[in-house]
Amino acid sequence: MNPRYAKAMLLLCLSAASSGPVAARALMPAVWQQANPTIEGKVRDVNGNPLPGVTVLLKDSQRGAVTDVKGSFTLKDVKKDAVLLFQFVGYDPQEVKVEGRTSINVVLKENQKTLDEYVVVGYGTQKKVTKTGAVATVKGAELQQSPNVNISNSLVGRIPGIIAVNNSGEPGNDNSRIFIRGRSTLGVSTPLYVIDGIPREGFARLAPGDIESVSVLKDAAAAIYGSRAANGVILVTTKRGKIGKPTVNYGFNQSFVSPTRLPKMADAPTYARLVNEILQYGGDAPRFSEDQIKKFGDGSDPWLYPNTNWYDAVIKNTSLQNRHDLSLSGGTEKMTYYVSLGSLFQDGIYKSSATYYKQQNIRANLDANVNENVHLRFDLAGRLENRHFPPRSAGSIFRSLMRGRPTENAIWPNGLPGPDIEYGDNPVVTSTDIIGYTNDKNYVVNGTLGATVNIPWVQGLSVDGNFAYDQNFAFIKTWVKPWTLYTLDPNSPDHKLNPASRGVSAPELNESFNSNRMTTVNVKLNYVRSFGKHNLNTFIAFEQATFDGDTMLANRRYFISDKLDQLFAGGDKEKNNGGTGFSFARRNYFGRISYNYKETYLFDFNARYDGTQNFPRNSRFGFFPGASVGWVLSNEGFWKKGVRAVDYFKIRASWGQMGNDQIPSFQYLSTYGFSDGGVMFGGDLNKGIYQMRSPNEAITWEVANNYDVGIEASLLGEKLSVEADYFYTRRANILVSRSQSMPAYTGMTLPQENIGKVENKGFEVVLKHKNDINKFHYEVVGTVTHAQNKILFWDEVPNVPEWQKSTGRMIDAPLYYKAIGIYKTQEEVDKSPHISGARAGDVIFADVDGNGIIDDLDRVRVNRTENPTWIFGLTLSAKYNNFDFTMLWQGATGASQYLHTESGLIGNFPEAYIKDRWTPDNINASWPRVNDRDREYWVNRQNTFWFWKTDYARLKTVELGYTIPGHAIRSIGLQKLRVYVSGQNLVTIDNVKIFDPEAPMGSGQFYPQSKIYNVGLNVTF
Repeated sequence: MNPRYAKAMLLLCLSAASSGPVAARALMPAVWQQANPTIEGKVRDVNGNPLPGVTVLLKDSQRGAVTDVKGSFTLKDVKKDAVLLFQFVGYDPQEVKVEGRTSINVVLKENQKTLDEYVVVGYGTQKKVTKTGAVATVKGAELQQSPNVNISNSLVGRIPGIIAVNNSGEPGNDNSRIFIRGRSTLGVSTPLYVIDGIPREGFARLAPGDIESVSVLKDAAAAIYGSRAANGVILVTTKRGKIGKPTVNYGFNQSFVSPTRLPKMADAPTYARLVNEILQYGGDAPRFSEDQIKKFGDGSDPWLYPNTNWYDAVIKNTSLQNRHDLSLSGGTEKMTYYVSLGSLFQDGIYKSSATYYKQQNIRANLDANVNENVHLRFDLAGRLENRHFPPRSAGSIFRSLMRGRPTENAIWPNGLPGPDIEYGDNPVVTSTDIIGYTNDKNYVVNGTLGATVNIPWVQGLSVDGNFAYDQNFAFIKTWVKPWTLYTLDPNSPDHKLNPASRGVSAPELNESFNSNRMTTVNVKLNYVRSFGKHNLNTFIAFEQATFDGDTMLANRRYFISDKLDQLFAGGDKEKNNGGTGFSFARRNYFGRISYNYKETYLFDFNARYDGTQNFPRNSRFGFFPGASVGWVLSNEGFWKKGVRAVDYFKIRASWGQMGNDQIPSFQYLSTYGFSDGGVMFGGDLNKGIYQMRSPNEAITWEVANNYDVGIEASLLGEKLSVEADYFYTRRANILVSRSQSMPAYTGMTLPQENIGKVENKGFEVVLKHKNDINKFHYEVVGTVTHAQNKILFWDEVPNVPEWQKSTGRMIDAPLYYKAIGIYKTQEEVDKSPHISGARAGDVIFADVDGNGIIDDLDRVRVNRTENPTWIFGLTLSAKYNNFDFTMLWQGATGASQYLHTESGLIGNFPEAYIKDRWTPDNINASWPRVNDRDREYWVNRQNTFWFWKTDYARLKTVELGYTIPGHAIRSIGLQKLRVYVSGQNLVTIDNVKIFDPEAPMGSGQFYPQSKIYNVGLNVTF
């Protein structure tokens, strides 16, 4: 023992002995205090910000401390084996063992209820109670309830203000067109997507399991994004790590996919009679005898008299789709992490399909607290999108299916493919890789490095910034080779088939390579401080983004073999190559002031000074402000005394001015292109150049003035809540051409000018009810969105009749003849104004101008478009013990589509078109007589008979899940195991019946929307 320590102990013992028992008792506490240290530390949130007011208790005692404004605390006389309990309102409590330490720093996590009280807004978050803008949010967990692999198809019905139309279910090309509060411009209406604070493409292809939340900014709240915010902003926040032990989550779902609806086509006997009717109307002899028609129906001779269902020959009953997701998350107070891997496969609906979509994705979100004032963030996401198709498009394949005559063989009885419809198109073959392939690989990398630095000597002051680099490479390779179809030798008694090469004469290869790069840098100075009951949250910022890309392409023909699909193996004759590039940049200065007093009187002001190279140098910058106010009446004393049934009530109003710069670049300059011809010099062709357009040096921003008034309320102990908004948008300076009023004979082409004006107005309502009845919890959420636009001015052709004007009507309102019935007899035709050649069974056109003549002046502007004006959503969810259930019904009204098939001698008819058609024996029919393609006036002149109302209601999503009790799975090392079944688009109620109500305008030649049945599981280790 050290001599000095020995002497000290000896003196201590002597002193105790000489002082007697009382002195000994007095000295014992001093000895105990010296043996137990003093603990000091700091408490922060997950972002590294100090948390004042945190209670720090010695567990199982009454002793404790409270953190100061810097989050610091001190506890004296703490035993080495003690446990500290940290508690703070809105945060999960945390226990920490002392284990002899004298310094303990703790990071508290906000509990889920608290997190739900915040919404993500532009460049930050806000408490729901203090937000003054129209911001709607959906959690990532809700999006995961849909088995759809495309996120853009999972928003409608869940988020008020979202209007979406899905025109196709083709793997890799199944995005919905999304509008926020409808259309407000004659130009591009696409919203801005911001992923983890950076404007980025690729929202639709994000993994649902990686998404924490999606917020939609619909009014002045979007003004912080300035020139890109006029169409609204969709903010996506991905998941981040949380303090705790490593947690592994694995999810798998297997889906069984079929079309929501395929048209039922006429069978062979019916089609044969239709052909005879068409020929008879034209004065020609019938093609099929009754005996031949009978053979089509009885199947006695499938070689010569088939009854072909072309859809059955090409489309399989069910295609497969699956998804795997694996994530690892956790961390310490110094560093948290979230890492995920995912893959999905989406097969096409064709038999022997060459159509599929594959995706692999990876994400790593890392957060590090370097010290109490410096916090770093590193995000890296990568994705490989592999789209694979036959060289023939989906439109081409479905055109052939629609036109396939049931009186002809798609496949011969011996299994060989039948003849083509035209140009080598037999969809039995053209839907496969027998004819080649198109392989489209898109590699996407998104990286962000961010930092937040707290300024310690100024309370509430901090600086944060981000550097983001996004890169994508797209390699598209199309290989086309000849294919063989077979025709029947009519003179062969043993059904000899003659092979014939179709398509290209020799293999062809086209390749293109695209590289796009985007760099974004922003720096933000923040000041967040409370002065008593006054709360201030403000920042100013700078951001700059550059976007550039390059494209290279090459093609060769006349390959000597279809076994080698490489460019070098092609012929030199008619080979070609080319390339192009682009560059674009933006620079912005922006900021926000958010103030509230007692969280009762609320004020927000956003502003952005935006610059873009789309406009001339002296007018590239524009100022876009937005202001909003709110008043929480339920915080007032008079409300608490007089309106006790309403727990929370807030009114808010906003105005914001936003821009839209989504226009072709360099319109302020004269642009030139190379002509196809040129001048010969020395045997070489030197191309000439020509002016492509005249410049508009006055081109400027499209500007939207958005107004919004809303209320938010909750009643009956928050069991019932409502949020409602009325909005009005007036868009001006829309870029349109004056060619409407410039006579064609002048030969002049004027540049586009900022002269268009549009208004858009409507309302949204969200009504929620939730309750607990013993162990049964349920929620009901209803949403309604209505938005309707109107053109105020766009230089319409002068002297147009009032009923044909587009001004005062919806954007893209079509101009059609007004169909008012079907002529029953020739006498009706003769007694009414009609198109020359009209006959009984034809569609009647209204004589709108009453001059006794049916001509172009009788067309009317129909105030309906393909985009719905009403969207409804009804979500029902429930939990009982370990069972959970969710069902989403979604509806849309106010839309119409022009749908008329390419039918006649050229191809088959949908059964619905001809089932109740006019014939001399059925003059009270609901459909006109049978027609040949567009030979009849009521087909080649667009009219309202074919303009279908596409109102619908769908069972959009349904899911039933069961979580295995914990005691049954802990023994095998699992924390949680949930199994479920779900579905998408299982029921559709509408009046179209023939096609899906979201079918695109045209002839029904499109890849149909998807109905999905799904089983899955989620496992947590």
